[in-house]
Amino acid sequence: MRKSAADRFRHLFNRSLLTSQHHHPINPIPFPSSSSTAFSSMASNSSSPFPVTAQNINPQVLKCQYAVRGEIVTLAQNLQKDLLANPDAHSFDEIIYCNIGNPQSLGQQPITFFREVLALCDYPALLDKSETQGLFSADSIERAWQIVDQIPGRATGAYSHSQGIQGLRDSIAAGIGERDGFPANADDIFLTDGASPAVHMMMQLLTRSENDGILCPIPQYPLYSASITLHGGHLVPYYLDEATGWGLEISELKKQLEDARSKGISVRALVVINPGNPTGQVLAEENQRAIVEFCKKEGLVLLADEVYQENIYAPEKKFHSFKKVSRSMGYGDDDITLVSFQSVSKGYHGECGKRGGYMEVTGFSPEVREQVYKVASVNLCANITGQILASLIMSPPKVGDESYESYMAEKGGILSSLASRAKALEEALNKLEGITCNKAEGAMYLFPRIRLPEKAIKAAEAEKSAPDAFYCKRLLNATGIVVVPGSGFGQVPGTWHFRCTILPQEDRIPAIITRLTEFHEKFMDEFRD
Repeated sequence: MRKSAADRFRHLFNRSLLTSQHHHPINPIPFPSSSSTAFSSMASNSSSPFPVTAQNINPQVLKCQYAVRGEIVTLAQNLQKDLLANPDAHSFDEIIYCNIGNPQSLGQQPITFFREVLALCDYPALLDKSETQGLFSADSIERAWQIVDQIPGRATGAYSHSQGIQGLRDSIAAGIGERDGFPANADDIFLTDGASPAVHMMMQLLTRSENDGILCPIPQYPLYSASITLHGGHLVPYYLDEATGWGLEISELKKQLEDARSKGISVRALVVINPGNPTGQVLAEENQRAIVEFCKKEGLVLLADEVYQENIYAPEKKFHSFKKVSRSMGYGDDDITLVSFQSVSKGYHGECGKRGGYMEVTGFSPEVREQVYKVASVNLCANITGQILASLIMSPPKVGDESYESYMAEKGGILSSLASRAKALEEALNKLEGITCNKAEGAMYLFPRIRLPEKAIKAAEAEKSAPDAFYCKRLLNATGIVVVPGSGFGQVPGTWHFRCTILPQEDRIPAIITRLTEFHEKFMDEFRD
């Protein structure tokens, strides 16, 4: 049954490349690569005034899709322009972007301590001014002095070591050790401009040809399908079980791995997103142990996306890093290859625009580590502001520091509000006809399933649109609410979903629920079979 679903999934996504740009090409059809084909493509466009056309660019770029900023968002941006030009032309007066985890764009305030340290590091002349003592907390001043002394030239505009500033990596390693109860090595830390470049770096390292596969969860965050496609690899899907709260079953991993290998695919790695995006589940430690054993037995690199590790809302759930789990099992660098990703964009900090993050790389040979460093050095270094923030989120104020109480109040307020918003939206969605929504145990999203009437599915087909994309476009045009169709993340064929963030401020949630409810009732009445 699972294998059949996987085959149907591949077939539908391959077919979508030919029929509709709205489907996400998880496993795209191969493009011809012969020079004669490339030449004929260029020749067929000889009449074009441009030397570069869609027919002669890298075919992997054409195949790549990123639904989070795809067609629906483009429509929303055009609608926003129309609202400015014709404010009375629509029944709503603003676009509410629930398509992407971008907290501060929706009103979340930054953490004061982090921003004080950044301000002082960016303009260190303030550290010598007497007025600074009255404007900034004593611990932010002390931390800024420490960091500035570690930066080359004491200037945030300078390049750093390609792995990141040594002192900041030391702070991150200490923070990982404190979190896990097992030591971390600063030499294993590679600071990056958010987690995304780190993911790309790993895909570039592991992908030799289209016969190299990466096991990815379905639904998945489109960064993974996009990066695998761009680097010419093969996405091997494994399905999360919606009926059990998006559970990750080892039996499903085994089936998909065996199926891929039987087709000549060399599976190199397993991607696990915990807490889940877009699904919001938090893995149990026992489940994680089984995943570690699976990777060890099968010789797979474990790629652990842990960027939502601070976003845990279910009281009975707790985040455990895969590094902690593997070390608690007695496994070290010689036993399992593990890469963990972290970002300043998520959590309670939500510093998306600062582009900070890191990967912790363990279990690679010295020869491969040199190659990872080489790839990192091609990009020179991550931006210094993002590096500083990455160190701060892993080494925040501690008990006794002047900023500790205000920091804990800000952090706690953000996380408790996110939990309340998740619960309110989940309850509202579950009241709607044909919609079921699992609980958001963590992360920043809900991923409800919508059972669309056959009449709506046929209307979508007439527009050459995926049914869930059809629903999302109608929702946008009627309410100004932007969500992402599930077809952009992958889903069991024949099911439809959409991803919605829980990030609009708490006082805005009731109005959003009202808009969504009114739209959905009208939609179902219009297309009722």
